Amino acid sequence: MDEVSDGTAHDESGSAVYFDGKSSRRRIVRLAFASALEIMEEGALPVRWAYDDLRQADSPAGILRVSCLSAPALARLEIRDAALAAELTSRCVRLTENRLGGRAITKIVGWSVAAVASIVMVVLFGIPLAADRLAPLVPEAFEQRLGEASDLQIKAIFGANICNRAGGQAAFVKLLTELRQAAGLNTDVQSTVLATDVPNAFALPGGKVYLFSGLLAKAQNADEIAGVLAHELGHLKHRDNMRGMIYNGGSSFLIGLLFGDVTGSGALIFASRSLITASYSREAEQNADTMTIEVMHKLGRSPKPMGELLYRVTGKEGGHNLSILASHPLTEDRLQRMSAEDRPASGPPLLTDKEWAALKAICSAEKK
Repeated sequence: MDEVSDGTAHDESGSAVYFDGKSSRRRIVRLAFASALEIMEEGALPVRWAYDDLRQADSPAGILRVSCLSAPALARLEIRDAALAAELTSRCVRLTENRLGGRAITKIVGWSVAAVASIVMVVLFGIPLAADRLAPLVPEAFEQRLGEASDLQIKAIFGANICNRAGGQAAFVKLLTELRQAAGLNTDVQSTVLATDVPNAFALPGGKVYLFSGLLAKAQNADEIAGVLAHELGHLKHRDNMRGMIYNGGSSFLIGLLFGDVTGSGALIFASRSLITASYSREAEQNADTMTIEVMHKLGRSPKPMGELLYRVTGKEGGHNLSILASHPLTEDRLQRMSAEDRPASGPPLLTDKEWAALKAICSAEKK
């Protein structure tokens, strides 16, 4: 019987599957077509969906799946009976209104590609430029607090590995003091040797310099270590660590957006890591090498030993990386530059033989 003007429902045979959007329970229901679609489940009150509110959703072949604008967002009705589907479709003139056509999908894909390209361009060009502009504007007090916070974390990790043998520590302080004064840095610079086989050194914001015993063990004289420390002081003076933190934090945040990390946790991880790994740009490394040359010349010493130490640690790198693509100058290039700046010593040794021996033994146990 067709629907009449008094609102009598046309009850169709067959069943449908209904999800109310509040639970995952699958409900078998009957449908009735009155002034609105009635969804009837045994033992429950009918649910009424206005025809103009119904929209077709994606579904497998042979199934008509619809949602309702006025129902819970996850509510769905699935109709497998062809007659029921045809009856409902005939009454819903707006059923396919929100379905995406080919042009709409193409437009969405196009905008998505444009958005990704924009983020990539900002990561590659915008953030480095912003980091260069912002780093000099960061208050020194803030940089100092950041360095102190990072220092606490490093001590928590390496606390048992801090080398503090008195004679070695005194020699280390003497060496760093001479370098600091020659570099024109203030008295906030502090130094610590950590017992680890990794041959490395790095500086934290605010003036904390760490030297790993693995690098000290490979050094043959005080000038080699002095050159490396002068290099790290160059990063401090140019505020490269703060610049790197801004860059790594900002770029990782944007990259996180591409992969759904909108909480910013990725930015915090990358920013913290940058303080320790000290992965500076090629230009920053060259500028820090320039600081080594200037400081060693001012002290009447040669910068060449630093290049010799780095070459001893890494060996020749040219066979592994293209120089133009490396994030830092190749070791052989640095050795060549330092060798070109080699001059006969015109100043006193930075450490006496006894002091150098004490620094080499700074991680040894104290004799009782």
